[in-house]
Amino acid sequence: MSDVYAARRSRLLERCLGNGSEAALVTGAANVRYLAGHAPADAALLVGPVHDVLLCASDPFDTASAGRPAGDLRVFVLPGTEGDPAVAGAERAAAAGAGSLAVEEHHLTVRRHRAVGAVAPGLRLDDLGPAVEQQRLVKDEEEISCLRIAAEIADQALGELLESILVGRTERHLALELERRLVDHGASGPAFPTSVGTGPDSGLAGHVPSDRRVEEGDFLSVCLGADYRGYHSEIARTFVIGTSPADWQIELYEQVFAAQRAGREALLPGTPYRDVDRAARRVLEAAGHGDRLGPRIGHGVGLENGEDPRLAPTAMGKLDACVPVTVDPGVHLPGRGGVRIDDTLVVRPEADGGPELLTITTKELLAL
Repeated sequence: MSDVYAARRSRLLERCLGNGSEAALVTGAANVRYLAGHAPADAALLVGPVHDVLLCASDPFDTASAGRPAGDLRVFVLPGTEGDPAVAGAERAAAAGAGSLAVEEHHLTVRRHRAVGAVAPGLRLDDLGPAVEQQRLVKDEEEISCLRIAAEIADQALGELLESILVGRTERHLALELERRLVDHGASGPAFPTSVGTGPDSGLAGHVPSDRRVEEGDFLSVCLGADYRGYHSEIARTFVIGTSPADWQIELYEQVFAAQRAGREALLPGTPYRDVDRAARRVLEAAGHGDRLGPRIGHGVGLENGEDPRLAPTAMGKLDACVPVTVDPGVHLPGRGGVRIDDTLVVRPEADGGPELLTITTKELLAL
């Protein structure tokens, strides 16, 4: 894998040189991990001008940290406890003779940016912008393999929960049990806080589990994901508790399911991001739920949840093959509850069978 990380850094440096910067200082944690194979807390990565160096405020080989820096990467641990790896990176770039340094302004506070500039006043600071995030968009097969395993873990955890007795248990208890099961199946932890909503809380995006207990006839919506080797899956499903669903529940579920299917079917290389959003959104608008929809229908996944691309009405850009995304429409009816259905998929061309579904838990409306 060290060759993979070295190639990623080489691509980044080539881009910087093409834009007039002689080196890059990467400070976003996910970006550092993508380029170095490891991201200790507050680490910074200097790419170029001579050697690539991972600068850390603490020992990067701490056994409590996940992963290890790529073998060909130089590692420097700052002495003492006051050093800032980003400032040290700028200092090293200047000492190596660089006249310009591209920095991730969106990952630096104003105060930290000033400190980076002050340590080497002769060094011109350029904005690297989202260059690394854009490089991360298309995943290689090793990354997709990690995402596939993360999805399998989430499917397993959810499947086991559905086999247990749910009536009378609290949202909070169910969320904690799901997160424990994720770890039991090999995840390093949840990819994001697990959301469990019941009854009038079901279908709410990002609902924080409460002490409300599951009751007969409730909608139960669950959204969870696994973190496997830094890569994140995401899945959401909605069920009915204990009895046959009511007519309004069946109708709402079928509407959201149809929208989610339309979004999934639009995931082909070359499709504009906003067209994926539109494919799903128009189904729910036609059903009268246009004012209940969120700002986007899906997003990218990888080392972060909610990374690029954004599948939203105003999003610019087109899908590429091997880009993992979610399609996650939902509708919540105040006072009654709602439905969320969410899958993690990988964009594939039609010749390869179209979008690859990673999360495979049934989307049938089950009565549990």
